[in-house]
Amino acid sequence: MKNKTSFLPREGEAQPSRCPDNSAFKQQRLPAWKPQLTIASVLSSFFLTGAFCLAVGVCLVVSANSVREIQVDYSDKCSDCSKLRENSSNWNKECHCSVNFTLKEDILGDVFMYYGLQNFYQNHRRYVISRSDAQLLGRNVNIQRSYCTPFSTYRNGTPMAPCGAIANSMFNDTIDLFYSRNSSVVQVPLLKTGNSWWTDKNVKFRNPESYNLSSAFAGTARPPYWQKPAYLLDEEDERNNGYVNDDFIIWMRVSAFATFRNLYRRLRRVRHFAEGLPAGNYTFRISYNFPVTRFKGRKHVILSTVVWSGGSNPFLGIAYLVSGTAATLTGFVITGIHLKLRKKKTYFQKQ
Repeated sequence: MKNKTSFLPREGEAQPSRCPDNSAFKQQRLPAWKPQLTIASVLSSFFLTGAFCLAVGVCLVVSANSVREIQVDYSDKCSDCSKLRENSSNWNKECHCSVNFTLKEDILGDVFMYYGLQNFYQNHRRYVISRSDAQLLGRNVNIQRSYCTPFSTYRNGTPMAPCGAIANSMFNDTIDLFYSRNSSVVQVPLLKTGNSWWTDKNVKFRNPESYNLSSAFAGTARPPYWQKPAYLLDEEDERNNGYVNDDFIIWMRVSAFATFRNLYRRLRRVRHFAEGLPAGNYTFRISYNFPVTRFKGRKHVILSTVVWSGGSNPFLGIAYLVSGTAATLTGFVITGIHLKLRKKKTYFQKQ
């Protein structure tokens, strides 16, 4: 065992210096800019910031108010179908309902259809993590080791595709729009693809590789609450099936609030609807599949336009207005304090 005194410096040896190196950085001699806060610079910064925020806030609020939007709640109007869906044994029985409404003025431009849910909490921790990102990328993974439980496998061991509580609770109402024109009924053409983000379609979601989609999902089963397997979500477009289905991708992007809306369809601007939706009588024909009574929820359909600032949400504009008002009032308060102190200083100098 070494002697502890062996670590001490011997007589005659120079002790190591603990001072930092004599450099500009370590001795804090680098050139620096130190602002001189004068009353003119402080007041100008507050008033300019307030004017900028107020101007941006007014533009955002005016833009949000120019959005044309109509919202139709069909929770009560489809009460018979809702009662049918409360019994899980009726999952294979179809139920349809219709909701009529009238547009008093034309809705010009691009029109978007959203479905909205109220009192549906997607922000629960167990719900948010109940998915397998590796499976959604088309990889062959053991989902029993994922967070999908209890929606991972059936009792016989067959894995679910896709797995997890988010996928299992996917919104599956079918909504069609019809227009009454000259005593005839015309179905409004709607686009079901092109509604998701490019990164979702090409990076986050991919189908398993196989010569056809049905064989790619061989050995798996649909989630319990689904009526169709993943490879038959869109029977009209083979490219909109499986994990790259637009409705599925949009649903997997969970909401932070209990009341939210998701993009469902876009108006295809052809024939009678080249300029948008003309004024007149319309009908929503809904295939009711998504029950909401047990958690006291509501369902509605929204037809809306968009502007350069987005949808009809005025929150950002109001936030700018509040910030601009606060900055302007602070500038006036500082001005008043400065004038009061300057008068006192002038008074004492005369004395």
